[in-house]
Amino acid sequence: MNIKRIPKIVFLALLVAMMITSPLSAKTKAGRTVEQIKKSGTIKIAVFSDKKPFGYVDENGSYQGYDVYFGNRIAKDLGVKVKYVPVEAASRVEVLATGKVDLVLANFTVTPERAEKVDFAYPYMKVALGIVSPKSALVTDPSQLNGKTLIIAKGTTAESYFSKNYPAIKLLKFDQYSEAYNALLDGRGDGLSTDNTEVLAWAIENPDFAVGAGADSIGSLDAIAPAVQKGNKDLLDWLNNEIVQLGKEQFFHADYEATLRSVYGKDSDADSLVVEGGKL
Repeated sequence: MNIKRIPKIVFLALLVAMMITSPLSAKTKAGRTVEQIKKSGTIKIAVFSDKKPFGYVDENGSYQGYDVYFGNRIAKDLGVKVKYVPVEAASRVEVLATGKVDLVLANFTVTPERAEKVDFAYPYMKVALGIVSPKSALVTDPSQLNGKTLIIAKGTTAESYFSKNYPAIKLLKFDQYSEAYNALLDGRGDGLSTDNTEVLAWAIENPDFAVGAGADSIGSLDAIAPAVQKGNKDLLDWLNNEIVQLGKEQFFHADYEATLRSVYGKDSDADSLVVEGGKL
């Protein structure tokens, strides 16, 4: 097609039509208000389906875990049913922007970069990074992995941290946590990094692996918080008030006892992970 031969007014009309039908223009969908969620009778919450013990699907096909326990309470207090939507780490921002879910409860670490794209509510958990590795070649310091392979999930704080601070480490990236852990079991990497809370739990269930002293708290102590679509102040304010009220009844300690105590053991310290009332 020769653009020079198209009358200007026709060209402008074609341009507008292209913009209207463009996938980019249709991508964003406004987040639902609390009232809209209540009227629909269902809240849609994105959680992990393969990140035990925080968000996973059990042998009966039901969602379980620390995040799910919280999600169930949110739905109860809203007076609605809950629909859990499985999400991969790299897709957490997208599912909010496109309106596929109202809320993300998927071990979402608060970072300045992410806060430009979503709105975080008050935190309900705190974590650092950790590295799990075979006991036969235990990693106790990230520098041991220079020139070696570290397995991570895409779109995580582990990806950004090691890319920035340890460029000599080769990163083997996967979309799903289950794929990443299978790669570690198959010997395709020298270690795997994600939140220390998760690698510690995984090592307990896989006795040939461990989180070495010095590799159990890497980087800064970060907050985990619910996220809503950018600009959805109505739902954000409701969530913040909910977290404050739940703190008065020590809800997240009860969540820990119900979902994490059996994993970390009777002598584990809930206060090392739990945040009550949104205060770190």
